[in-house]
Amino acid sequence: MKRQYQRGFTLIELMIVVAIIGILAAIAIPQYQDYTIRARVSEAVNLASAAKTASAEYFNTNGEMPLNNDSAGYTSPNSPLVQSVTVARPGASNVVTVTSLLSTGTVLGGAAGGSIILIGTGSGAVVTWTCSATGGTNIIKYVPANCRS
Repeated sequence: MKRQYQRGFTLIELMIVVAIIGILAAIAIPQYQDYTIRARVSEAVNLASAAKTASAEYFNTNGEMPLNNDSAGYTSPNSPLVQSVTVARPGASNVVTVTSLLSTGTVLGGAAGGSIILIGTGSGAVVTWTCSATGGTNIIKYVPANCRS
């Protein structure tokens, strides 16, 4: 009897492998794009942390929140993803708003042009921060969980 050796994969086996890879790619690529946009948007929150610290230090020293970036001793950083980070006191002396305005462009997807707003309320020696997001076409999808309201 002659032995017959298998010399490779059949066409059906190759087609099944290609189909599986195609399905995995169709699911993985959009998820990865969302992940990268979330990472870029979190940079805006991280850049605002320096403004939060400056505002809290000003509050602990002076008993009221700073009026603007200059009074807080804060300079907005240069970033390709964030246009500016601003400190403002809307009225009450124990409240400050830190706004991180995202750049417009394709790398931020639905979050482009949106804002992340951090509101600090001082009481005693403690400043409590709340976060919200506005603007963009779908910024809520990309901001950290504590900013989704």
